[in-house]
Amino acid sequence: MRGLIRPFARPWDASAPFANPSPAWRFAICIGIWFGISSELNAQTVEINSAKSQAQDSNAFFLEPDLTFANTTLLAQNQEPLSPAEFNPDPGASQRELPEAPAPPELFPPVLPQLPEYGQEALPRSLELPRKGVRETVPNRTNLKYETYPQSEQGEGLLPNSQPEPNRWYIGFGRWKRYADPSIETPYQSDLQLWHPYLQSQLKGDAPIIGEDVFLNITAEDFFQFEARKLPTPSGVSAARPNSSEFFGRSYQDFYANDFSIGFDLFQGETAFKPVDWALRVLGVYNHNYLDVEERNVVNPNPQKGTTREKEFYSLQEAYGEIHLRDLSNNYDFISLRAGIQPFVSDFRGFIFNDTNLGVRLFGNYDNNRWQYNIAAFDMLEKDTYSDLNEFSRRKQQIYVANVFRQDLIWNGYTGELSFLGDFDNNSQHYDKNGFLTRPAPIGTVADHYLQAYYLGWAGDGHIGWLNIDHAVYQVLGEDSLNGIAGQRVDISAQMAALELSVDKDWQRHKFSIFYASGDHNPTNSRATGFDTVFDRPFFVGGPFSFFSHQGFNLAGTAVNFKQRDSLVIDFRTSKAEGQANFVNPGALIFGYGLDADITPRLRNFTNVNYIRTVDTETTELVLFTNHANNDFALDCSTGFEWRPLLTDNIILTAGVGFLLPRWGYKDIYRTNTAPVFGYPGPPAGHVDPFLYSAIVTLTLTY
Repeated sequence: MRGLIRPFARPWDASAPFANPSPAWRFAICIGIWFGISSELNAQTVEINSAKSQAQDSNAFFLEPDLTFANTTLLAQNQEPLSPAEFNPDPGASQRELPEAPAPPELFPPVLPQLPEYGQEALPRSLELPRKGVRETVPNRTNLKYETYPQSEQGEGLLPNSQPEPNRWYIGFGRWKRYADPSIETPYQSDLQLWHPYLQSQLKGDAPIIGEDVFLNITAEDFFQFEARKLPTPSGVSAARPNSSEFFGRSYQDFYANDFSIGFDLFQGETAFKPVDWALRVLGVYNHNYLDVEERNVVNPNPQKGTTREKEFYSLQEAYGEIHLRDLSNNYDFISLRAGIQPFVSDFRGFIFNDTNLGVRLFGNYDNNRWQYNIAAFDMLEKDTYSDLNEFSRRKQQIYVANVFRQDLIWNGYTGELSFLGDFDNNSQHYDKNGFLTRPAPIGTVADHYLQAYYLGWAGDGHIGWLNIDHAVYQVLGEDSLNGIAGQRVDISAQMAALELSVDKDWQRHKFSIFYASGDHNPTNSRATGFDTVFDRPFFVGGPFSFFSHQGFNLAGTAVNFKQRDSLVIDFRTSKAEGQANFVNPGALIFGYGLDADITPRLRNFTNVNYIRTVDTETTELVLFTNHANNDFALDCSTGFEWRPLLTDNIILTAGVGFLLPRWGYKDIYRTNTAPVFGYPGPPAGHVDPFLYSAIVTLTLTY
């Protein structure tokens, strides 16, 4: 501050009293300051008519009725207070600067707490993903048990306006109509119906019939099938046309069959989240069938029986009991036992064994259903000649099966299976109901013989990303005590492989399929290398719509079939149900393309084109005593439709047609074996159909 403030000068001595003022001077100075302030305020005084009117004109607070300080009116002590509408609790608010309005909230505010950015996790290094040596975190769970409340059942300890209901199945739902018209859709209906196929009914297992957990499920089904087909049909020794005994005759056939079945399932337990405690099942079938052909010796060896056949019969198709042995984990991994006449499929597509027969089966799962297993033994019953329904007569054949499934074994969405099957077919003789010999096969050396075959297989079903994969590989080993074609005991060593690759694109699935069954290139030695099955029924390369897959037809000039109905292997066997497996055969190789299309939610289409070859021709040449045989067999084309008008399986209508375009391998078999000699008259060459077809229509009604 030096140099900026100078001390006051004292030009005269009259200012001396101010240097050290006395108390009298101090009092006089204060009085002078007071009068100066009063006069200044009087100069700024504004006349006020009334305190009330001034309060209405401006925000003021009064100390005197006639004074306003800096636009602030002071209210006198005796003046009446303002009304609530006029009173301003913060009169200085108008003079303050208002803060800026906050920004509007964001349309999508951030999630709180915000997740850390990738690579900035707060976890310690030992817990960062991926973690080594950690498979999964298993929660601690316990099986829930039914609690009993004796007081509640007696009506004690209840809340007001409540009543005990010991059976929760009859509590029902609150009524609610989604639409004004109840005929369209009315969910949560609690009334039990007796016969309705969709609403709740005690006959369908929707509510218990005994206690709280014993249910009854009744299933009634009618399956009608009609086929118009053209098959290679031998004319026989008593031919319908003259001079045609050596050749194939007219091949048109009409066939229809109707199966009406009714099944009863009685079981204990809620199957929504755990297996049944016990179950009993009975399924009875009534069958009526009719066949009309154009050649004799087809429906019966006796030509006097004509060319038509009509049969009807009853059969007990399924009858078994099942019991739950124990739970293996808190997630209801279980083990159960089933005994009686029961269905069983050995693999995903039924390549080796797909049948309903008498047996005992131990099955279950493990590790949260990642593992599934079956151990089964079947003591085979005879099948009816006119269908695949069971008869009550035993057959000297036992089947042993053990397989295990593993889900997500290699890739997500893939399930692998390892399986073992043993086929023990003992010495026996059997004539079917038409009077034809089926065991042993009437070809080559005809004598009783036993058969032991062991199947080792690996199959899989699933997808790797966008590619769907379905495959199966089998190796069969064993022995045949006397093979009719080889004329001696043979050791069995044969292979089978199947692969289907498919891609889904919108409403279409494009499929490429390969099927291979090994053939026997030396049928007269002691080694049988042609592949055969136990009781196959595969849905592959077209299934029931494919002519080659669905139809079975005779081998020219013999009493055995070239292939069996609903089978892919070419086995020179009398019957799949009543005959014995034959491992001396030409084998089969099939390349196929298929298209499955969901045209509408109710209508599906299946289209397939297959090229069929045999693997070896030596067996065919030996059986037919010819040196003209070709592996190029035929071209198979088929298309079919499946219509579900109710979007359920209660009504299913299918219709399709399949064509077989013969090639050189087929023509070499189904023609005359007599080669004309030049210069000598002889019978005309046998007629070969330019194409074969089968048209099929089925109707399934299920309650």
